[in-house]
Amino acid sequence: MPDDRSVSSAITAPRGAPGGGGSDRYKWLVLSNTTVGVLMAMIDGSALLIALPAIFRSLHMNPLDPANFSYLLWMLMGYLLVTAVLVVTIGRIGDIFGRVRTYNLGFAIFTAASAFIAFEPWTGSTGALAIIIIRLFQAVGGAFLFANSGAILTDAFPADQRGMAMGVNNIAGIIGSFIGLVLGGILASIDWRLVFLINVPIGVFATVWAYWKLEERGIRTPARIDWFGNLTFAGGLTAILVAITYGIRPYGHDTMGWTSPLVLGLLAGGVALLVAFVVIEHHVAEPMFRMSLFRIRAFAAGNIASLLAAIGRGGFMFILVIWLQGIWLPLHGYAYQNTPLWAGIYMLPFTFGFLVCGPISGKLSDRYGARWFATGGMLLVALDFGLFLLLPVNFSYPLFALLAFGNGAGMGLFAAPNMAAIMNAVPARERGAASGMRATFMNTGLPLSMGIFFSLMITGLASRMPKAIAHGLVRHGVAAPTAAGLAHLPPMGYLFAGFLGYNPMATLLGPKVLGALPKGDAAVLTGKHFFPSLIAGPFHHGLEVVFVFAIVMLVIAGAASWMRGEHFVHDEATWIGGSEQDEAIPEPVGAAGRADSVLAGAASPLSPGEGAPSPLRAGTGSSSPGLAGSSPVLGNGQHPASDLGGALGSGPAGKPTKPGRPR
Repeated sequence: MPDDRSVSSAITAPRGAPGGGGSDRYKWLVLSNTTVGVLMAMIDGSALLIALPAIFRSLHMNPLDPANFSYLLWMLMGYLLVTAVLVVTIGRIGDIFGRVRTYNLGFAIFTAASAFIAFEPWTGSTGALAIIIIRLFQAVGGAFLFANSGAILTDAFPADQRGMAMGVNNIAGIIGSFIGLVLGGILASIDWRLVFLINVPIGVFATVWAYWKLEERGIRTPARIDWFGNLTFAGGLTAILVAITYGIRPYGHDTMGWTSPLVLGLLAGGVALLVAFVVIEHHVAEPMFRMSLFRIRAFAAGNIASLLAAIGRGGFMFILVIWLQGIWLPLHGYAYQNTPLWAGIYMLPFTFGFLVCGPISGKLSDRYGARWFATGGMLLVALDFGLFLLLPVNFSYPLFALLAFGNGAGMGLFAAPNMAAIMNAVPARERGAASGMRATFMNTGLPLSMGIFFSLMITGLASRMPKAIAHGLVRHGVAAPTAAGLAHLPPMGYLFAGFLGYNPMATLLGPKVLGALPKGDAAVLTGKHFFPSLIAGPFHHGLEVVFVFAIVMLVIAGAASWMRGEHFVHDEATWIGGSEQDEAIPEPVGAAGRADSVLAGAASPLSPGEGAPSPLRAGTGSSSPGLAGSSPVLGNGQHPASDLGGALGSGPAGKPTKPGRPR
């Protein structure tokens, strides 16, 4: 039974509250502002990836120094770690204090952190550490943006337009990623600080714009923060991700650190904390993770598919940057200092594929549901990875561009329909928490994918690299003992040298060894082609291992996506305080003896004794008398209150007779 605050919120929610859609002008304003936020954050992330060589050169740091490797790793993964840990809690804070308010705060924090990075004065390890720490604060701002943007969009748009709106946001994200690749290369060639400084005027404008124009149209839910749940979740996830970051580093005489007591201890402790988190969430009155939401098949299956898709593809971009920047472009005559820019340009077909399929799939999924589009997208990406396996390291670019387009098209088919289906599956009062949970699955999968991809790549390199290094060096006059010593260096150093577009041979051999060699051999060893040619064979073996893993993950993600069932939009009528009510819900007594049936999270009251169109099914004209006691039905007629195992399987047949029925 809703309490007075819930009823009052439902009664007084303005037009445009969840399910209502609001005015046309306002919803496009919301879409524009959230798109700017997504665009800015994604440009920043991918621009940093391209600008890393310039950053390390400006800080006067040797990327091959083992002591400096951790700085490189945390510049890439620290942001993802903080976002993954905080985004659920911030989504819940948005539910409590207002989604627009917390979203605006995110813009301000992100912008301020960008300015601090641009003007940090230090060099060396101090400068690198300063960038990492400020990036962590920047990630807090990013978490505020990502956790609330989806919920704000859902509040502003009716159900039959949310897929389109999510599609535009997803397109902005993918465009931002690839704009960042090109823009980062251009700005880094001038001064790497411009990569962050460019965020400042955009962020200031968007912050003021959001403050003056966005309105709180969602329903606030008075609640308390689940501190124990937050601490165990943050601690567990942090421990696992930190373990992964150290697991891909050398340990002792091993090429990786998975046998390190530190790594094993962190993994065990992280798993234990996450188990404790699940137990806590089942016993606290107001949990951080609404475990009951996982009983909704569309929500559970969509998030599982999102997590597996992120694990299966999240590290792909980094592998491609290494492939292009460290091997393909130097083999085709590009100077190392120019490879970041051209790597971004040659990856643009991914953007075009997403741009073609993203809006179409988002729009069509509003009408036909996400199942076919999201599942087909995952299977298309899996097939595309299989074709990438057949591509030689020194490929023909038109073929690469075609496969890149197909990969982007597959993700375009998947992203917007899956996101809209997840958000449509939950009650309006839970959208902030659901948006945060959705983002957490994705943001957790990205660093996991990065760690797994690099681990598998290093495994592949380790089995082929020593022989390739020794043979290549001896062939050009390097003494066998010297060549053997370099051949047994950790392959991670060679991998990250390729990632940074850097030929390490001059540094590793030194002037004494190079000076003793014939000038022709010395020139070959330190030229553009030797190092890329040397690592091409071992790199391709590593690619085979990585892509097979990716294919397996994406096929499983496609299966999870298929299990979501048919198109489903949650019927607000039966979700009270976070759990479905199968029995009749008593109506509050009004002046006439029968009050309007106002349900928690409903956008508008129903007239006494008569049905009303579902607020989440705008334009369908469906209605249902006697909503009290009704319950939403899943795609195969199964009630969402069933357990997760049943929700992901087949359930008893039933008739979709309620407003939230699948279509």
